[in-house]
Amino acid sequence: MTAPQYGHAFALWRDHAPQWRAYTHHAFVEGLRQGTLPQENFLHYLRQDYVFLIHFSRAWALAAVKAGNLSEMRAASGTVHALVHHEMPLHLELCAREGIDAAALEATIEAPANLAYTRYVLEAGYSGDFLDLMAALAPCVLGYGEIGARLAGSGGPYAQWIDTYGGAEYQGLCRDVGALIDDALVHRLGAQWHSLPCATCLSQRFATATALEVGFWDMGLAGP
Repeated sequence: MTAPQYGHAFALWRDHAPQWRAYTHHAFVEGLRQGTLPQENFLHYLRQDYVFLIHFSRAWALAAVKAGNLSEMRAASGTVHALVHHEMPLHLELCAREGIDAAALEATIEAPANLAYTRYVLEAGYSGDFLDLMAALAPCVLGYGEIGARLAGSGGPYAQWIDTYGGAEYQGLCRDVGALIDDALVHRLGAQWHSLPCATCLSQRFATATALEVGFWDMGLAGP
């Protein structure tokens, strides 16, 4: 499958992230595609991911604070809305079927892999600028888009999860986020931003967040 087109920066960062394939083709992901992932592992992942999304939403809210113009602010706030009103309700719905209500989800104790990832992303925003935060956020948003696009139509017990990330709405969000990142880079650094020393630092941020995504899948595969 050809990699989805989510912008110039994504293509560059993706190609320079050593663990990108380990992330997007992880055994957990393949278990979703084949329908062989044990349900208890999937529910463990969903609970952790629900808590993750709370912090991820905070990070996108921080992006609105770090934004350099109203367009960036709109994009960041729109992503917060999509996370809180669309992605998190999917987790609520899937868990509710198994008798896990919203209160139980929010009471989930964060696994070390969850803590490591969410705090890394938030720290990128606290100590860095808008671009640092975008590079740390991108692997989750765009990686799930790539995974969803590749797994689309797989069917099986995890079809609803797959269809959410492979569907037109989420794929559109990925293209919008990719365009946001490209525009932000050009606006701040110029059209040749990729030749500047800071480009390496941003690429490394993306690669580190990608490695933390691998750790998140490892956590899901290990189970509760």
